[in-house]
Amino acid sequence: MAHRPKPKEFKDDFWKSKNFKVSIGDIVETERVEEVPESMGPTPKPNVTDLRSWDMKLLERYEPFYAPFCDMCCLCTYGKCDLTAGKKGACGIDIEAQQARIVLLACCIGSAAHSGHARHLLEYLIEKKGEDFPIDLGTNIDIEAPIMRVLLGKKPKKLGDLKEALDYLEEQMVHLLSACHTGQEGNSKDFESKALHAGLMDNLGKEIGDLAQIAALNMPKGEDAPLVELGFGTIDKEKPVVLCIGHNVAPGAGIIDYLEDQELEDEVEVCGICCAAIDITRYNKNAKVVGPISKQLKFVRSGVADVIVVDEQCVRTDVLEEARKNKAAVIATTDKICLGLPDMTNDDADKIVRQLVNNEIEGALIFDADKVGEVATRVAMQIAKDREALKMLPDLDEITEMAKECTECGWCQRVCPNSQPMMEAVIDASKGDFSKFIKLYENDVCYTCGRCEQECERDLPLISMLTKVGEHYVKDEKFNVRAGRGPIQDVEIRRVGAPIVLGDLPGVIAFVGCTNYPDGGEDVAKMAKEFLERNYIVVTSGCGAMSIGEYRDEEGKTLYEQYSGDFDAKGLVNVGSCVSNAHIPGACIKIANIFAKKPLEGNFEEISDYILNRVGACGVAWGAYSQKAAAIATGVNRWGIPVVVGPHGTKYRRLFLGRTDKKETWDLNDLRTGEVIEGEPAPEHLLYAAENREEATVVIAKLCIRPNDTSKGRQIKLNHYIDLHKKYFGTIPEDVYKFVRNEKDIPITYKKEVMNMLEERGWEPRAIPQEPSTMNFREKAEGK
Repeated sequence: MAHRPKPKEFKDDFWKSKNFKVSIGDIVETERVEEVPESMGPTPKPNVTDLRSWDMKLLERYEPFYAPFCDMCCLCTYGKCDLTAGKKGACGIDIEAQQARIVLLACCIGSAAHSGHARHLLEYLIEKKGEDFPIDLGTNIDIEAPIMRVLLGKKPKKLGDLKEALDYLEEQMVHLLSACHTGQEGNSKDFESKALHAGLMDNLGKEIGDLAQIAALNMPKGEDAPLVELGFGTIDKEKPVVLCIGHNVAPGAGIIDYLEDQELEDEVEVCGICCAAIDITRYNKNAKVVGPISKQLKFVRSGVADVIVVDEQCVRTDVLEEARKNKAAVIATTDKICLGLPDMTNDDADKIVRQLVNNEIEGALIFDADKVGEVATRVAMQIAKDREALKMLPDLDEITEMAKECTECGWCQRVCPNSQPMMEAVIDASKGDFSKFIKLYENDVCYTCGRCEQECERDLPLISMLTKVGEHYVKDEKFNVRAGRGPIQDVEIRRVGAPIVLGDLPGVIAFVGCTNYPDGGEDVAKMAKEFLERNYIVVTSGCGAMSIGEYRDEEGKTLYEQYSGDFDAKGLVNVGSCVSNAHIPGACIKIANIFAKKPLEGNFEEISDYILNRVGACGVAWGAYSQKAAAIATGVNRWGIPVVVGPHGTKYRRLFLGRTDKKETWDLNDLRTGEVIEGEPAPEHLLYAAENREEATVVIAKLCIRPNDTSKGRQIKLNHYIDLHKKYFGTIPEDVYKFVRNEKDIPITYKKEVMNMLEERGWEPRAIPQEPSTMNFREKAEGK
């Protein structure tokens, strides 16, 4: 079989071949061209600088905007160095490069968390299933690993094939992290290029991890998954309760396997917080989801969990201290979180159980997932009855008496990340009024970081008080969330590829990330509902997926009960946990390959360019707080997908903002005609921080606009943009003229108003590119 030409070998006759016949003028939905082989043989793996030219093109258009969270550099013993007012550090670094270096460092940490997770998971699954265990995602998915195939040119057929990808990833991460060292890189844009590469490695690590667990643990393979239970109220407190916190499914799977082997499924409650919760429900739908990370301290304080099993990522570092307050047993399971506990992996299970039950040890470190399953179950069943007599939280009358000790110093509100009225809630509670406590509890308006407790001069257990009030008054914490379904099927891409690329389907919105929300998790659900009602595809994962599930309409239904799980208009798709995020850029890659026939192997730049200019997708990390969220956003940015973050997102120090006054950066190459034409700010930004839900909703709609939109598609997108702006701000957006190429683009509903604006601006129609591209691949292929 002849090898497909690589981008560097592209010639005019190749661009005219039938592999590239799809264009804006005659676009049709076709089956995959048989002449395009699945593999083109050895593909050069991109090193740290191999995609630098693409990065620089992005950074030219979307200039990094730095918001220094700290003006000092404290990374070496030369410092602290003051970098304000044009000063340089002792090593010569300036504040711009230093901010970019911290961004790179954050992305490296986040990427390492996901790739370390993938390494642990893959080795565990290979040990259980063998290297030759097949990767089979069913008949509806031929492109199992689009990111891996672009970067490595390999189609993984068995678990052992994923090792090569991990080896490559880990090699790249060593080089990227080394660039953070004193006296290495000194240019901010090159730091940003490396951060983009770290984000890309994060994409790859997540894809490896999720692909491995889907195949080996028989998780849903892209099909519509069942609804599973979510919320405090779904946990049966009459049973022994085992709580899994973290992201690695292995310990939770070990617990479920042990329960099934011993026929104890109905005797013990297994639940989870954070992505471990999503993945154990993907493994067994009878497990239960307590909620996102914001539920962690509240649930641990409640004392409901008899045994707490932690694995990796997003676990409170004081979890052992908090658990010991109510005599819950703690089992750590990975080298990422050892908590100072004795390694008892090789000890007899009977011995471990005895010592935990008798409080001879604070907890145990066990690396064997099967042994974790046995120990956790047996300990929970033995200590549950004794723990029933323990008083975990203060009574309501005690809360009233405690609240009377408040000196109204106000420090609890000063240190609150969102300045929530904790002091006011305490003052009202002293009078027997718990309404403000209830408001803080609902919708995770207070995400229980615990800062207020640390600053309270009366040492009031504010989170325990809040938890008790919520537990007593909020009775309906029972919701449904769709279990993670994994990748988007190839058949779904064939169905929606044309509408997305042409703009008839207004966009794909991905709600991901953590729960560092400015005003509660309900905002995420409200944004999701807004776009679902407007015919967008909404995809979600991780804590964002859980936050969406915690919102009900007037009829008491969650969005998962109102909308299908199909990747189609009005579809609400939960792909799964954090590692499942890889399927979101993966879907965009599939659109370029399946629909537009773009080759995968070794073709990152062309595919990313296609996504940037033609695929109306936008990510939303409204509550982003972790380094993983930084890596997730930066990774999808490199594929040409814009991301909107909440106001706390500015603490990452850097945004990617487009400059509409620099018109030359928006020029486009028309690959059909070979001409350079005047472009438009679409998408206008690559990473944008919105101040509130209303602003975010409007910006998301705008960031789905693409140069490839047909006039009909542009009408649809502008209609949503204008309509949302009028809904939330009462006016037509002032910049709408920038996105009108000719009169056919104008929504009929707003034609008169928009035409008046265009006349005032002296607007003139401009050409619509037939095949828009940011880079000139012909010149690139010829070395110009």
